[in-house]
Amino acid sequence: YSLFLSSCSTSFVCLLQGWVRSARAQKVNVFLHVNDGSSLQSLQVVAGAELNDPLLTFGSAVEVSGILQESPHEKQPLELQADSIRVIGECDPVDFPFKVKKRHGLEYIRQFPHLRCRTNAFSSLLRIRSEATSAIHSYFKDNGFVQIHTPIITSNDCEGAGELFQVEPAGADEHFFSVPAFLTVSGQLHLEATAGAFSKVYTFGPTFRAENSQSRRHLAEFYMVEAEISFTQSMEDLTKVMEDMFRSATEHVLARCVEDVDLFHRHVTPGHRVSLQVFLSFVLLSSLRITYTEAVDILTRSSEQFAFPSDWGCDLKTEHEKYLVKHCGNVPVFVTDYPYDLKPFYARDNQDGPRHTAAAVDLLVPGVGELCGGSLREERLSVLRARLEQLGLEDAYSWYLDLRRFGSAPHGGFGLGFERYLQCLLGVDNIKDVIPFPRFSRSCLL
Repeated sequence: YSLFLSSCSTSFVCLLQGWVRSARAQKVNVFLHVNDGSSLQSLQVVAGAELNDPLLTFGSAVEVSGILQESPHEKQPLELQADSIRVIGECDPVDFPFKVKKRHGLEYIRQFPHLRCRTNAFSSLLRIRSEATSAIHSYFKDNGFVQIHTPIITSNDCEGAGELFQVEPAGADEHFFSVPAFLTVSGQLHLEATAGAFSKVYTFGPTFRAENSQSRRHLAEFYMVEAEISFTQSMEDLTKVMEDMFRSATEHVLARCVEDVDLFHRHVTPGHRVSLQVFLSFVLLSSLRITYTEAVDILTRSSEQFAFPSDWGCDLKTEHEKYLVKHCGNVPVFVTDYPYDLKPFYARDNQDGPRHTAAAVDLLVPGVGELCGGSLREERLSVLRARLEQLGLEDAYSWYLDLRRFGSAPHGGFGLGFERYLQCLLGVDNIKDVIPFPRFSRSCLL
């Protein structure tokens, strides 16, 4: 809250600007709870009955000046004795979709993307999201990574899945760019270019998937944390950064957002606190590691009836990932060495036996499934060229071959879905409830 003009050691002249969370008028006094968004807790305002105004309703924006002093009540350390109250913005509590002292579910408030930040749950989520963003940037800065602003508009399809939004000017008769351009699905390839000059780089920004899905785990626009590390030939180097980043960010959020996280764990996702504590204890000790082949063996021996096949060579689906996590004790699990044909052209060829694998890794976590995915990159020019020729991509990715021709070093990297990280942290089931304005198939409100 904004403090102006210190007057003494026990009280301050204060100007408070915020929104009314509750209003109660008595014969002698008016009691307001006003919140400015800086914390979950509101500040109690005590005013004489002469300052009462019929426009002082739940949701109205106000400006209050007075003396901030110690409160005689045990439940609140401070209160504001108001000298003046001015209603800046009216709010009709009848039409306002959220009601005072009523706990609204995430699914209900999702109907009002322009207003849901006014609720306790979603304002807490946004403060947590802000702190988590800051914590991730701090981790990379403290560990010698250089931040790269990778482009949102790109001419390549990093994932190779074809789920791309094409970019063209509205109503244009001709193409704006000289080549087809798309909204990025990943900043990885641009990070690989900069990894030729910096040993450690990262990016943190929006990515896009034109996937026709309205499931609880997919968005058309979401945020990705991606890192690339040069001079490494070890999967352990990648998994260590994944673990360290997760641990550092989570410890920061839990320390800085105690009340906000507690609100979720008590009222929105009760019981998740215990799961998170188990999760963090294993991250501190180092997560479990199994190969894809071992994962398939676990799935094959299971009595579970899966909707999708789990034979060797099949991609692991969410149901498989969640089962593997549960089978391993609801702790984080790294799955390594995926079938070579399942992975994009840049994944390093293990050149192993009949079960041909790539040096790729996914981090699976409780409640979410895949949280991080990464690989060692194919740095051997001849192997990479043969792979691109096989896929008919040699001309389109000639620049990528140049990265190997001119001073290449073994390197690898990974991406973390930021919204999935927040789901894991808070236990939120639907990914649409951890992003301010969700975009998904057939829905782009605002």
